[in-house]
Amino acid sequence: MRKTRKTLVVMAASAALAVTLTACGSDDGNSSESSGAAADSASKTEDHNAQDVTFAQGMIPHHKGALEMAEEATEQASSAEVKSLAARIEKAQTAEIATMSGWLKTWGEDVPTSTESMPGMEAMPEMNHGSAAEDFDKAFLAMMIEHHKGAVKMATAEKAKGTYGPATAMADDVIRTQNAEITEMNKLLGKS
Repeated sequence: MRKTRKTLVVMAASAALAVTLTACGSDDGNSSESSGAAADSASKTEDHNAQDVTFAQGMIPHHKGALEMAEEATEQASSAEVKSLAARIEKAQTAEIATMSGWLKTWGEDVPTSTESMPGMEAMPEMNHGSAAEDFDKAFLAMMIEHHKGAVKMATAEKAKGTYGPATAMADDVIRTQNAEITEMNKLLGKS
């Protein structure tokens, strides 16, 4: 059931992205402008470097790990705030996975399919499913804080060395959003 739901979430995000991209297209019938825009788009996708590939290939499994943790929290957390946070993480990171997967495909690079290669994931402790719901919430928040710190570090490297504009823009967003979520999670843990 979990795999089916994850598949549906990824498919829905991909479909939403396709609809959004289609809606951004020109319908004025001017083919020279359309082909010029297509050429611009094609040249922009080529303006990437090894750091951009490393960012996308590292962030996809990292986000997938966060999705696994967030899914557990939406099912098991006792706090409405933790459940809400987990749902926001799922929504944002599912869309980012779809976007980064698209970049890698366009660049002819491999798209990671699992969390196995995610740095640091193997060192994360297992959530204690037998503990009280409040203990689960605390464990989830503590683990997600560390997980977000890893994403911020990866995004900071992308900002410093990446050349692909959409990737560096996503890195900006990851830094801003995940630092804000770290602050939120610290407050939920009583650490202002």
